[in-house]
Amino acid sequence: MASAAAIAIETPSGKDAAYENFPVGSWLLPAHLRPHIAVFYAFARAIDDIADNPDLPPEEKVRRLDGFEDAVTGRAEVPPAYAKGIAMRRSLAETGIVTDHCVDLVAAFKQDATKLRYRDWDDLMGYCRLSAAPVGRYLLDLHGGSRDGYGPSDALCMALQVINHIQDCQDDHRGLDRVYLPMDWMEAAGARAEDLDGTPTGPPLRAVIDRTLDATNVLLRDAAPLPAGLSSRRLAMESGAILDIARTLVRRLRAGDPLAGRIVLSKADYLVCCARGAVAAMV
Repeated sequence: MASAAAIAIETPSGKDAAYENFPVGSWLLPAHLRPHIAVFYAFARAIDDIADNPDLPPEEKVRRLDGFEDAVTGRAEVPPAYAKGIAMRRSLAETGIVTDHCVDLVAAFKQDATKLRYRDWDDLMGYCRLSAAPVGRYLLDLHGGSRDGYGPSDALCMALQVINHIQDCQDDHRGLDRVYLPMDWMEAAGARAEDLDGTPTGPPLRAVIDRTLDATNVLLRDAAPLPAGLSSRRLAMESGAILDIARTLVRRLRAGDPLAGRIVLSKADYLVCCARGAVAAMV
């Protein structure tokens, strides 16, 4: 249980690993690395929750996020309330991984505190390179890297981020006035941000969502070589599972209406995707 001091800085949302579209520290990964992955996830969840808190003003979000950056980099002393950042710094020191991935995540969530719209796909991808790609980069570094570099991993993580944006598009707009759909695509289709408050999804907004899913499929094609290039067989199986989950969610989002309810996989669907993707990665 978090200390009272930590809660004074953190703003827990109640979201946990079960909320994510990907397995967090699953049994597929080496047991000796799972504690480090748990520390990384706890750090990322803490700073994400601060950025997503509707009751904090932007400047207070940035102040708290600055504290987490100080904690993970060690550039300044921080109080015990930043325990998850301090634990992250210790984990990075033990594993020999650079702080860059954590610093990029902090930068993304500072951006979330102040930026509510994305002018085009490239603008959105710039955000995803900070908010999503560092997760895959951290895991690659932890597991010995890839002969293909970070590229396929970046593509997969960015695709997962966009999928999450579509799943949560109504809640993001209603709760935080955030719209992650590209504004130039919205304008071209005749869609408005206010359309996100309605249900069912009207034709203009549906066209934007489908165009975004098309672009996400391009990312998933770029991500397809990921399992084969990884040094770790276990991470290859995990990444194969996540690829299958992402492809399945794209199909579900295209067939369903994300404004009528968050489109997710059932536990049975999730297990099928994990098994199918892991086996495909071994072939």
